[in-house]
Parts: sequence; structure tokens; C-alpha cells
Amino acid sequence: MTTHTFDIVVLGAGSGGYAAALRAAELGKTVALIEKDKVGGTCLHRGCIPTKALLHSAEVAHTVKTAATYGVGATFENVDIAGVHKYRDNIVAKKFKGLEGLVKARGITVVSGEGKLGADRTVIVGDDVYQGENVILATGSYSRSLPGLEISGRIIASEQALTLPEIPKKVLILGGGVIGVEFASVWHAFGAEVTIIEALDRLVPNEDAAVSKGLERAFRRRGITSKLGVRFQSATQTDTGVTVTMEDGSTLEGDYLLVAVGRGPATANLGFEEAGLTMDRGFVIVDDELRTNIPGVWAVGDIVPGLQLAHRGFQHGIAVAERIDGQTVAAVPDVEVPKITYCSPEIASVGLNEAQAAEKFGADKIKAYEFNLAGNAKSEIIGTGGFVKVIREIDGPIIGVHLLGDRVGELITEGQLAVVWEALPEDLAPLIHAHPTQSEALGEAFLALAGKPLHALS
Repeated sequence: MTTHTFDIVVLGAGSGGYAAALRAAELGKTVALIEKDKVGGTCLHRGCIPTKALLHSAEVAHTVKTAATYGVGATFENVDIAGVHKYRDNIVAKKFKGLEGLVKARGITVVSGEGKLGADRTVIVGDDVYQGENVILATGSYSRSLPGLEISGRIIASEQALTLPEIPKKVLILGGGVIGVEFASVWHAFGAEVTIIEALDRLVPNEDAAVSKGLERAFRRRGITSKLGVRFQSATQTDTGVTVTMEDGSTLEGDYLLVAVGRGPATANLGFEEAGLTMDRGFVIVDDELRTNIPGVWAVGDIVPGLQLAHRGFQHGIAVAERIDGQTVAAVPDVEVPKITYCSPEIASVGLNEAQAAEKFGADKIKAYEFNLAGNAKSEIIGTGGFVKVIREIDGPIIGVHLLGDRVGELITEGQLAVVWEALPEDLAPLIHAHPTQSEALGEAFLALAGKPLHALS
């Protein structure tokens, strides 16, 4: 075997891995970036970017269908799924080329192949050993299924859904979380009949209950069916469709079944256990600074318990590179990480939801305020309903921001600043939100919590 020595060896070139590599190289470290597929990982090639491209195509389709609402004459003919795929692939290709250029410009050595963690801070790729003073594990995640439910044929995961060569006439979605509601929005806008099956009693169950109920109402108005509080039992398929049986004996039929029950850590058969890493149900256990139990070995992104989000991976990767460089970097807890679900209407949140806040501080110690987007001119102009919900400690700071409505994902950074900086509504109320913008809805909520509402009652 040939040994190659670097300051840092990164296993996995997805969001967390390439962010760590870029920042480490910027800090003057020699870096080997090992990836069995393509730099950019799931997010760029099979996740965030291609799904959001599909969602934009869906938004365009919906806008054309409803053009008369805005006084524009337009005729909707069809969705050219091959054209949609071409548009999506062009976006991904451009971002991939740009990322490759960044990696090359920083002098990072990219190693193509499947790496396995070895002893003494090494990663083995075929007959080559990559030795690092530090090793960063960033191997990402995979689409989960359920016991006995095989992803094959007309039973698909999100990766297959992205490249489906047809628009289903009738599609079933198992799971009402982020992936499920996003694909529901896409397929419904493309003309499919969509039914979501969710074992819990509400959609997007990790969000504030008011957001869940608001999304359910919006989906009902659009004709998206949700079967809530029902448990999946089995699925059978033929060459033309899928039949799903529930535990209560009821059945549903569709052209395809999308299994969207979450993602698991991609850590199997990579030498982690053999090297002595502390693991829990496939996740790598780390301390608050993302160190594993093995000195000089770190883990970032989806393989670390918590939120599985690309921007969390970016932050992890950057933070580890800086910690290796000797810098003091504060850990960012998951509660301070903004979340966006790109269904229609969009969901965005940061901080505690109302139930979490009541449990932590006491229901009588918090105050929540909702500003309906019907009172926001820009939201009315673009044709979206929804609301802004802000939660504060009574006589204390803002502890949660929750948004529902088209394009509200662009507002969540202000919400994050308010939560992370422990801002008081009284501090934010004097700030000016440009008119007419959707950001005014946040401003209205801050004003109301500060006791001086403008366009709404307190």
C-alpha cells in the first residue's frame, strides 16, 4: 500500500465534507477530500438543489394555471417532464462545475473511491492509505424505508422520484414530513392526484402545531388528500400500480408509492465500529465540538444525531476546520438552526415551538402572537395565505419564530438573528421593514409583542 500524508483527510464530499475542506485549505492546511461519487454529495446531486428546481417548475405550472387571477391571459398545455429534467440537470451541472472550480482553486486533493476509516487517523481507499493529522467523517445519509418494504419498481424513494420519466396520474406518499410534503406540492402542481399517508396525527409533526394545521388546510383547499393517524401495514405492486394496506384494513391505490419516512446515517461498512468509534443506531456520537471518542477524528453533518440539513452540515464543516486550526468556535445548537420546508405554502422556523416553550418555561411564562398574511400587502399581491408566529418569554426575549406562506423561507434569517441574539420585541419594534414586503409581517408581530400593534389587534 502507498501512504499519502495530509494535514486533514475528509471522508465524504457532501455539504459538511466539502465545507470543511474548503475552509481548512483557506486556513493553509493540506487536504485530501475522498468521495465515492461526486463532490457536492446528496444535497447537490440528489437532494436540495434538484428538488428545489422541481418545486420551481411546479410553481411556474401553478402560476400559469392561475394566471387569470392576475389579469393575465395564459393557456396551460402540459408539463414536459423531459424539459423539467433538462432544466433541473442544467442547474445541478452549473453548481457542480462551480464547486469543482472552487475545490481545485483551493488546492484540495480530490480522491475518487470508496474510503474506509482505518487505525491511527487513516482512511483506506483501495491500495492507498491517506494519513491525516486529523480526519473528518462526513459520509452523509440515505433514504430510509420500513421493515419489509423494499424500494424497487413502483415503490420508490426520493432519488427515484427525482428522475421519474412520467407524471403519475395518482401517487401515494408514505410520510408527511419534509420530503413527503415537498413532493406532494410538485406532483399536485403537475396534475397528479396525491394522497399523503402519515402515522402521526398531523403533517410536518416536528413543526409548531399551528403550522401543521395551516398546511393541512392549504393542502385540502388545493385538493391534496392527507390520511393522518393511520399506520402503514404493507404494499404490493404490479407492473402498473401499487396497493397500500393500512393496519385498520383500509387500502389505497396509486401508480407509485413514494417512501418518504426520513433519512438514516450512511455509516455502515465504512470501518467506523472496527476503528472503535462510539456509535448509536448508526449515528456517530460526538461532543459539543464535534469530536468523536477517538483523538483527531471528527464527525459532521447528517451522521451526527440531530437535524439533517445541508446548512447544518456547512456550519459543522467550517467549525471543525477552524477548531483544528486552534480557533475558539462556539457550538451552534440545533434549536438555533433555521429550518425550511419548500412545499407550497412554504414553512420556515427557528427556535422553540409553542409546545416546547411551554414545557421549558411554563405556559404562563410565554406569549405567542400570530400575524395573518391576509394583513400583509405583498403576500396578498403574490397570492399566498399563511401567517407569522413569534413566541417570547413574558418580559423576555424572542424564543421562537414560525412562518407559513409562499416565499417565507427568505425571512427566516431575521428570525434566526432574533432568537440567537435573544432580542426583545421592544428592541426590534423600532426597526423599519420596507414596504411593501413580506418582512413587514415579522415587523407586525414584533410590534404586537412589544405592546404597540400597527395593522393588527394585540
